[in-house]
Amino acid sequence: MSNTRNLSYFPVSLFSATMGFAGLTLAFITSHELLLLTPLIYQTLGWITLSLFALLSLTYLVKIVRFRQAVKNEWQQPQALVMFPTYSISMMLIAMILDTLYPTAAAPVWYAAISLHLIFTFYTLHFWLNHPSLTLTDLAPSWFIPAVGNIIAPIGAMLYANADMAWFFFSIGIIFWLILLTLLMQRLIFNAPLPDKLTPTLFILIAPPAMGFLAYLSINEFKLDGFAYLLYYTALFMTLFLFSQYKRFIHLKFSVTSWAYAFPLAAMTNASFLMYELTANKLFGYFASVFIALLSALIVHLTLRMLLAIKNKEICTAPVPTQTVTHSPQN
Repeated sequence: MSNTRNLSYFPVSLFSATMGFAGLTLAFITSHELLLLTPLIYQTLGWITLSLFALLSLTYLVKIVRFRQAVKNEWQQPQALVMFPTYSISMMLIAMILDTLYPTAAAPVWYAAISLHLIFTFYTLHFWLNHPSLTLTDLAPSWFIPAVGNIIAPIGAMLYANADMAWFFFSIGIIFWLILLTLLMQRLIFNAPLPDKLTPTLFILIAPPAMGFLAYLSINEFKLDGFAYLLYYTALFMTLFLFSQYKRFIHLKFSVTSWAYAFPLAAMTNASFLMYELTANKLFGYFASVFIALLSALIVHLTLRMLLAIKNKEICTAPVPTQTVTHSPQN
């Protein structure tokens, strides 16, 4: 019975693990020829990603059926609400993987993903605008996640739809990234530091410019211009800066939010491989090679820590109260 109750605490944020595995898979799809690696690596990772997504989806579906109030509570918590788009983003990334593994399934999955993500985006914005009790200290880098999904969408739009749809999603993602970045910098500089549990989410700062670089080049027919360079170098600076802050992260206790390290680093890895491909500049090749090695080691580490946490029953536990509001949105 206790195991059943624990399911009510199953966090939607666990889909960030799927994002991490999907990002690693896409990195090997992009680089396997350059690194002279067998396709078996990305094929294996792809099926692991699909299996993980299916397992997490089934588990969360059981939670929806059996513990609806717990799901409603997540839907009304600022830090949990912004994690729901990790599900739709995972679907977008899986569509990209399926484009290589099983192409006929890619487009339907992508259309389902962007439809769901647009709903999440609308509701999240509604939630923010109708909560006068939200304060700047409620803001965290995880609030970028809805924007990141809109930045990822154009990659699929150029494959399965058209440039107008790609520009639609890209515009939403970039504008809200810049707005939230401004607010977040104010929060980080002039307010209390992020609690340890949310500190790994600082790596999400890498994702919008890195994915923006990949999406913009998809729309721009892979022609480098000033805006593409601006996005790439912004992402590279964020990556190097956060690496320089390693003492801030290295002693943190593992939690579900530790998966926030994975996808942003995967986005930077894919961006660097693409930059190397387009410029033939060996420096970008070195960056990409280092990043994919770090990403691979990180995924292995996080997976082992996750399995250990599951064994020790540290995952599906009652959340520790944080300084967030829990009011329902006003109509």
